[in-house]
Amino acid sequence: MNLSTVIAYGCRYRTPPIKQLLNYTPFLHLQGRPPTPTPTPTPTPTPSFNNLNLPNFNLLLTGNCLFFRMERFWSGTGINKNKQMVEHLQRYGVISSMKVAEVMETIDRALFVPDGTSAYVDSPMPIGYNATISAPHMHATCLQLLEENLQPGMHALDVGSGTGYLTACFAIMVGPQGRAVGVEHIPELVASSIKNIEKSAAATLLKEGSLSLHAGDGRQGWPECAPYDAIHVGAAAPEIPQPLIDQLKPGGRMVIPVGNMFQDLKVVDKNPDGSISIRSETSVRYVPLTSRDAQLRGY
Repeated sequence: MNLSTVIAYGCRYRTPPIKQLLNYTPFLHLQGRPPTPTPTPTPTPTPSFNNLNLPNFNLLLTGNCLFFRMERFWSGTGINKNKQMVEHLQRYGVISSMKVAEVMETIDRALFVPDGTSAYVDSPMPIGYNATISAPHMHATCLQLLEENLQPGMHALDVGSGTGYLTACFAIMVGPQGRAVGVEHIPELVASSIKNIEKSAAATLLKEGSLSLHAGDGRQGWPECAPYDAIHVGAAAPEIPQPLIDQLKPGGRMVIPVGNMFQDLKVVDKNPDGSISIRSETSVRYVPLTSRDAQLRGY
């Protein structure tokens, strides 16, 4: 594999630790002595992973965003409060919006992760049924990308709502006059996510009906509350599902990971005339968006 290919899939964030990684000296120097000059110059070997002493890249690809696993940098710092987690995301430049910081402080991540896990470590976590809850930096990234479409009174759809964390954040942002809908095709996760939200700051919104969670195939969206100003998809689709595009409101925005082995976080904007604009935000690694049966079989 060519080195430039790997670096091309790096995260767009320019944090000091990432800069150190990209400046890691084995990237720039081959092992062994340089060739002795001769009348006929000896070609210089092309750098590759076969002859470089590189760090273990499997450790770098375990977060949602490639080359951006802040658990490595947070280890031993004693983060044991939700507010500290948000402050670290701000310090690393992931959160720049005060509104996003406020909502992530309001919804305590510890209520939405399995018991006994480190709630505030910046890493995805398994939640059962071959599903995961995304890393905090990806939640923050998606909230910032959708912030303008999560204003009070707007409608938001969370596909693959899992433990309900991001759906609860959406509900706080759109408020009681808005609508936040989570769709998850594992009924057991829907039931547990409702219990999670009942313990959170979004409990009143769930009780009053502006926040709801449903069991269903999220690839088909949730037409009953469409059109949506904001759609978030929490698993990687091989291509953008047409029903989700159809349920996006003109002026609305969808954030969705797309791809198989290599994935990009796509930002899909529906223009006022109904046309679609798509751009790539960053390279990511999510579990696949698939059928319930395929997920339970392990994809």
